[in-house]
Amino acid sequence: MTDKKNTGSRRSLGRAGESIACDYLEKKGFTVVRRNYTVRGGEIDIIAENETHIVFVEVKTRSAGYSIKKYGRGAAAVNDSKKEHLIFAAKSYLRAFPSKKKPRLDVIEITLEHGEGAVAASISHFPNAFTDRR
Repeated sequence: MTDKKNTGSRRSLGRAGESIACDYLEKKGFTVVRRNYTVRGGEIDIIAENETHIVFVEVKTRSAGYSIKKYGRGAAAVNDSKKEHLIFAAKSYLRAFPSKKKPRLDVIEITLEHGEGAVAASISHFPNAFTDRR
């Protein structure tokens, strides 16, 4: 039972972080095109565009304190396997919705002060965090 509760809490925390990341991107001049784009083999948290780029964003959210102590910083969770899934999903999106804009893969790390009901204590944006090396 507690596993389901923790999973729901993590989802709620993740959704809160994604909403904060969307607001952040919009303030930076991006238009959020899609959230939670899913294909078999991958998911993209946020797809956003500005005049020159289409950006595929992985959002990692942590609660300040315990969550960071237990799991580490959010951006560190974007391992090679996660990167492969993001690249796959981004390529799938571009096949379905071609764009002349330059694609970019970003990571946004959100740390919340008091869990999912709180405002962001910090936002770290890593533009062009990784590239497709294949």
